[in-house]
Amino acid sequence: MKISYSWLKDYIKLEQSPEEICDILTQTGLEVGGLEEVETIKGGLQGLVIGEVVTCEGHPNSDHLSKTTVNVGGNVLLPIVCGAPNVAAGQKVVVATVGTTLYDGDNEFQIKKSKIRGEVSMGMICAEDEIGLGTGHDGIMVLDENAKVGTQAKDYFNVESDWVIEIDLTPNRIDGASHIGVARDLAAFLKKTHDIEYTKPSVEAFKVDNHDLEIPVEVANPEACPRYAGVTISGVEIKESPEWLQNRLKMIGLSPINNVVDITNYILLETAQPLHAFDAAEITGNKVVVKTMPAKTKFTTLDEVERELDAADLMICNTDEAMCIGGVFGGIKSGVKDSTTSIFLESACFDPVFIRKTARRHGLNTDASFRFERGVDPNGVIYALKRAALLIKEIAGGTISSEIVDIYPEPVEDFKVDITYANVTRLIGKDLGVEMIKTILTSLEIKIEYETETGLSLLVPPYRVDVKREADVIEEILRIYGYNNIEIPTLVNSSLQTAEKPNKDKVRNLAAEMLTAQGFNEIWSNSLAKASYYEGLLNYKDEQTVKMLNPLSADLNGMRQTLLFGGLESIAYNANRQNKNLKFYEFGNTYFYKGNELKDKPANNYWEEEHLGLFITGNKEAENWTTKEQTTSFYSLKTYAENILKRLGLKSDAIQISETENELYAEGLTYSLNNKVILELGIVAGKWLKKFGIENPVYYADLDFGRILVELKKHKVAFEELPKFPAVRRDLALLIDKSVKFSKIKETAFKMERQLLREVDLFDVYEGKGVPAGKKSYAVSFILRDDNKTLKDKQIDKTMQKFIAAFGREFEAELR
Repeated sequence: MKISYSWLKDYIKLEQSPEEICDILTQTGLEVGGLEEVETIKGGLQGLVIGEVVTCEGHPNSDHLSKTTVNVGGNVLLPIVCGAPNVAAGQKVVVATVGTTLYDGDNEFQIKKSKIRGEVSMGMICAEDEIGLGTGHDGIMVLDENAKVGTQAKDYFNVESDWVIEIDLTPNRIDGASHIGVARDLAAFLKKTHDIEYTKPSVEAFKVDNHDLEIPVEVANPEACPRYAGVTISGVEIKESPEWLQNRLKMIGLSPINNVVDITNYILLETAQPLHAFDAAEITGNKVVVKTMPAKTKFTTLDEVERELDAADLMICNTDEAMCIGGVFGGIKSGVKDSTTSIFLESACFDPVFIRKTARRHGLNTDASFRFERGVDPNGVIYALKRAALLIKEIAGGTISSEIVDIYPEPVEDFKVDITYANVTRLIGKDLGVEMIKTILTSLEIKIEYETETGLSLLVPPYRVDVKREADVIEEILRIYGYNNIEIPTLVNSSLQTAEKPNKDKVRNLAAEMLTAQGFNEIWSNSLAKASYYEGLLNYKDEQTVKMLNPLSADLNGMRQTLLFGGLESIAYNANRQNKNLKFYEFGNTYFYKGNELKDKPANNYWEEEHLGLFITGNKEAENWTTKEQTTSFYSLKTYAENILKRLGLKSDAIQISETENELYAEGLTYSLNNKVILELGIVAGKWLKKFGIENPVYYADLDFGRILVELKKHKVAFEELPKFPAVRRDLALLIDKSVKFSKIKETAFKMERQLLREVDLFDVYEGKGVPAGKKSYAVSFILRDDNKTLKDKQIDKTMQKFIAAFGREFEAELR
């Protein structure tokens, strides 16, 4: 939302600088995202002057160039080579002198002294499109003969400058989406120390001039349109807006269209109430009907796109056809044109849900839909209508030719909220005093219905859609009083409580710090994802997906069941920007739907789990001259994941490891503790990499962080004496059938050797070049140790031969 500093001063007397205003707005909850000085014309026409062409003759070395001398008010005439066909001696023109910067959209170029076909040129005679004053490029811009030579172009064309404040509106603060709304907050904040009020322009001058153009209105869908008002104006002249109005719109980035449309945009930015002007001649049957149309009805909008309507789209119609998508976008046929002489001016309040769904369906995001989706003030409809009608009479002429039609069957009442002074003090942490509380509330236009010794009964205006509870009102009091004005106490009173072991945040930070130290970057993915990801999956069933009733888009229509897809989106995004060596981790919740079984307590039909996801892909290190290129591997991921479990204190010999059956992986392992899965890791299946356009292998580990915390609560720290004799590691690379599980290999190894074998670990899985079809290669490590003596090579070799023979006998395994 852009706010003009000079425009704001129409409603409130401000002595504060733009920077000070920005600070105040941020304190009141209207966070300022930027402050920029702007001009009505980009660059402010700096360096351009009014000149007079003194001589003009053909260029000796060109048939289409002219050689001129131009007087720009100095003692020396400037030689300028000009290519415009209309240049002639005696013309008053706009000249860009040497050193001037001109702008073409986002591009810019500087005028320099140059030679053109051998002739010196010290400037440029400008066309209107070259300096941002129009679009014509048929020739140079010729000014009135009374233009004074040497005048700065910015003064001649009345270029204005202003400060524009960019407010990052949160969805609940739509009351700040207008200049009047911002002025209201400023006045409330400043009133604590200054005698200041904000004022709205008066509409008392509004009156009906005649009844020559009465257009009745029918609202067939009052649920979607709680209030609809309109009035007609006859005899208007459609033309350019006056300079002041054009400049107001330009300052905040809007392009002027014509006087009537510009006024509706001006009122929108002034009051936050969207308006729409219809060409009255296009209202067939002389009646406006607010209703829905049959599904698949064709309708062409102002952008000349033919759209197919949904049966739930609210339309503004005449007796024969639709004229406008209500609250979203106008139709190409019924809009104001140069030939329009009479208009029907609409001001309405539409249901936010209807507007939001329609806007999403058609991919339209307009200034009007932005405000309707968040809830406009139903009681501000008539004020905005009268204000616009008076401006149209003033600027476009005409007469108000009907009574105001106002269909408002169920007026929205103020929200009733009770507050107690004790709760205000308790939540704010400071006693503000009764008078200060009342001053702040009345300055926010919150009415005090009655007062008791202990508190207030309040009436909150409907435009504050987010203030309906006592806590909401107290938040309003605090933001206007100023968060910075609440002193931090020197003494904090607290009661000692023994924290439940383990501390969740501490454990999370322990893992995060460990991963960050190993070169991982933390990512945050959207909890919303494509529900279609889970179609046909067995481990993450589609019916378990929490579906959005009102999705923002088809890509965000369900809650995620796994962190994998969000991580793959991040990997694809980075890989497409030449950043392919990646190590990511993410803490996040996953969400599941049990089914609609508990109708009495529907919230119990859902549950969520906290997980930690690890992602690695590409090379282990960035390319450099000191090390050879080395790709990441399953073993690398396995090491990172197991180190986390060890760092958190989970004993490895209590964890059962088996080959994963999760369809997200091509190959992988599942780690279980007390028959509960705490970790799955492996190579992401190729179909998912293809879906996201990822070329390199991706290795993913999914730690059930919530389950790990549960196991840590049960965990008891125990100490045992360190072994006196060293352990020995031996590795085998086994070529086995794809159907053979690692758990079987581990089980067989322990059957063959119970005394010396301490650990069996799978550290790599490979399929591909050099491995026959239907086979895979397992790299397995064996840790051997005798607690009574040091092992000798002969004993170790004998044990390993037993393993090889057993694997060959049981699984037809071969050594690679």
